[in-house]
Amino acid sequence: MIGSSTKHIPYDRDYNDKKIETLMFRCWLDKEEPYSRHRMRFLRKHKLQGTGVMTKLKLFHLKNEMLAANFLANFIAAELVQVLIFKAEDPLTASLFENSFANLFDKAFSPFAFIFVTVLILVYERPIRQYLTAKANRTPTSPGLGSRARRRLLNEPFVLIAIDFSMWLLAAVLYPTVFLLTQADPIHSQRSFVLNISTGIITVTVAFFLLEHVLQKRLAPHFFPDGGLHKIPKTLRIRIRTRLTALLVACNLIPLFSILQIIDRISGNVDDPATALQLIRSAIFTNGLIFIGVGIVLTMLVSRNLTMPLKEIIQTLSGVKKGRFDKKVQVTSNDEIGYTGDVINEMTAGLQERDRIRQSLGIAKEVQQHLLPAAAPEIQGLDIAGKSIYCEETGGDYFDYLPVDKNEPGKIKIVVGDVSDHGIASALLMTSARAFLRQRASKTGYLNQILADVNRELARDVEDSGRFMTLFICEIDRPNNIIRWVNAGHDPAFTFDPDAGAFEELAGHSLPLGVSEKAAYQEFQRKIAPGQILLIGTDGIWESQNSEGQMFGKERLRNIISVHARDTAMEILQAVIDELNRFSRPLGNKDDVTLVVVKVNS
Repeated sequence: MIGSSTKHIPYDRDYNDKKIETLMFRCWLDKEEPYSRHRMRFLRKHKLQGTGVMTKLKLFHLKNEMLAANFLANFIAAELVQVLIFKAEDPLTASLFENSFANLFDKAFSPFAFIFVTVLILVYERPIRQYLTAKANRTPTSPGLGSRARRRLLNEPFVLIAIDFSMWLLAAVLYPTVFLLTQADPIHSQRSFVLNISTGIITVTVAFFLLEHVLQKRLAPHFFPDGGLHKIPKTLRIRIRTRLTALLVACNLIPLFSILQIIDRISGNVDDPATALQLIRSAIFTNGLIFIGVGIVLTMLVSRNLTMPLKEIIQTLSGVKKGRFDKKVQVTSNDEIGYTGDVINEMTAGLQERDRIRQSLGIAKEVQQHLLPAAAPEIQGLDIAGKSIYCEETGGDYFDYLPVDKNEPGKIKIVVGDVSDHGIASALLMTSARAFLRQRASKTGYLNQILADVNRELARDVEDSGRFMTLFICEIDRPNNIIRWVNAGHDPAFTFDPDAGAFEELAGHSLPLGVSEKAAYQEFQRKIAPGQILLIGTDGIWESQNSEGQMFGKERLRNIISVHARDTAMEILQAVIDELNRFSRPLGNKDDVTLVVVKVNS
């Protein structure tokens, strides 16, 4: 078994020997690394003893761990405890077994109890042993066998305890009955009953802790390499409260019961007070030492079974705090701590997946940002600035400067689009639309023809998905001071004339892109003059809300343009973004924000 400080690897997983040799070689090269020797020792042990290949000796140990622990518990109670108790009192007289029937019964009962208990345990453990054998031989196991073996393994401590106590209870009934039938002194029958019941209670208590320890530290990691013990149905749970109750019984109630029985028995059968007092003093001293020792051992077992998983949970959470999500808690119990370990493992798996998605989104964001214009084109007589701010890593807003004929200087096509919703799906649609637009705009045609062709391609892909894209496209002809535009379901762009102090919308509406292949688009045009400002934005600007639920609105946007009308296009753009950030603080933007500012210079 591997300690809690090292990640447990279940024996039935396949390992590539070549990879292990490579790791060992790297450790040998990295001699200055403080833990390289530890890593090499672990890898050698891992390869030779092999969780990947189970030896016959290891298989034998695993199969008989619970059986051995159960008999150890009976030995502690029946031999060690009773021998020490007999030092405080006279043992049962040999004359009790001079009767042939009593002697025969005494010689037959112990082997019978041993064989009967062993057979019962082997019958109960049959699915467990079959499962271990199949795993050792690397043969496939049916889901039914695996489920049955896991369920029986979790219930085995309780089953073995019940079998043990039944045997001691049977002894407590049969021995006094035999003594009565052989006309022995009734005090011997009473003493035999008390000793067998006491031994049975002590056996059950010791077995509870030993079997739990073996189950958690030896067997559970092989049956539950990924945890999930609490998910197995029809199983009894060894809860923390159950452990503490058993510890209370072992360290307080059983010693009290034993001492009271000894006092009652000695005082009722010894007439001389001095002799009785001496026997009681010796018995209490002996029993006190016994139960103090047993209490120390049991407390150490309970403490170890509780602190080791908690320590591993703390180590895992410390790794999570530092951003490491690869370590898992080794879950070996179906109590509250085991459930906590499973929840933490699910949490770290989720965090690991979120971290992977976050890294993927970071790459997607970087790719999408590269699809947006890095800088505005330099067109004589025009001052242009544009920017997109996404509320998530990726978004559906889009702006672009489409290519124009090199033989027509002073012309520029500007596009601003907004895909429904935002996130990965919107970013993919935005990317497709960009590709279609750029490919189509490189050829001749009016703006409405360009959009009709692009819409036809998009609609074939997304018409049934319910997604669409609003878009505003315009062409500015600076030599002729004309602007042409087509609006595909987008909020109208508007112009501002600083001399007249007037705003004018560039009206015209058609269906958004992707709604229908048969959609038609209309092109509009009008004159522009030096000094005028063109603004094309998305609804993420004027629909942005503050903490009081108020919208930013188009009126506030117009006021900013009026105040900064004499500034450059970039300064106007930055003024709008700064005011929007102040307005929405501390909520931040809930939608993508895109704005293109074009200032017509002399």
